[in-house]
Amino acid sequence: MQRRGDERNPGWRRAAVPAAFFVFWAACLAEAQVPAEPLRAGSIRVCSYNLKNWLSMERGFGPNIVPTSKPEKEKEKVVSFIVDIAPQVLGVCEIGSEDDLKELKGRLEKAGLSYPHVVYAHGGDPVRRLGLLSQFPVVAQNSQADLSYQLGELTFAFKRGILDATLQVSPDFSLHMVGVHLKSKREVSEADQALMRRNEAHLLREHLDRILTDAPDGKVLLYGDFNEEPREAPIEEIIGNRATPGLLMHEVALRDANNEMWTHFWDLHDLYSRLDYFFLSPALRLHVNDHEAFIYSAKDFDKGSDHRPIVVTVDLAAKKRSRSRK
Repeated sequence: MQRRGDERNPGWRRAAVPAAFFVFWAACLAEAQVPAEPLRAGSIRVCSYNLKNWLSMERGFGPNIVPTSKPEKEKEKVVSFIVDIAPQVLGVCEIGSEDDLKELKGRLEKAGLSYPHVVYAHGGDPVRRLGLLSQFPVVAQNSQADLSYQLGELTFAFKRGILDATLQVSPDFSLHMVGVHLKSKREVSEADQALMRRNEAHLLREHLDRILTDAPDGKVLLYGDFNEEPREAPIEEIIGNRATPGLLMHEVALRDANNEMWTHFWDLHDLYSRLDYFFLSPALRLHVNDHEAFIYSAKDFDKGSDHRPIVVTVDLAAKKRSRSRK
């Protein structure tokens, strides 16, 4: 398993690099931040990023615990990574208030990335919310803030809710963005954290079913921090029943330049996990090539967040679906 000191620093998956020069190229870039390559005409870049508490909360240790915002150095790193990726659409988890989202938007604008269109969403969690920044107009919203489920005699709110926004990318191409941040793996006294996450996944699947039943040709991109490993029950439920292919969500294969798939590092336990995903509706699957999706990595990724950003390119013109990596 990779350790931080061994991590390489690609910034973008360069599939076109000649094999004879790949080793030399990788070695030269090991200590440098590599800017994202320009997009091809007719495509857009989407990034999903858990910002790790870009909000006001108690921080520190022992008698030094005080309520404060995300440290300035962490904010600067987050912004530098996003600017390097240069997405046209940015979905974020663990943003706090609307003012926090406006602050992120303002910092990105000062750094050269403008996002005129903003969506802010929340669930039962009064602290951590969801945000979407877009260079394309938002033509519809159906975010879910009041979803709940029952465990025994207790009723629980969907912690962060579901962000639901449709973007008009071009006159004949709309992109339906659905963003989530499922219950964390941290234990709570009220109920089993895994069962809570399973119920949130079930509510999310019901929401996806409604979207795809009403618009079978809808181009739906589901993204976020799912706090679950691949092939676990919540992920399988979100993907859907293979007996109803029109409702299936297809996972995007994501790897970094070292061919590794982890997106989260838990420092306390020295644990690397794959918790962040993109899923595509059947119609959108024809517009995405897995080989152009990647996990963004930087040697100092953990100076901004405990998650690494994930990135996917969407082509406006449909094409034959390429075979996913195994």
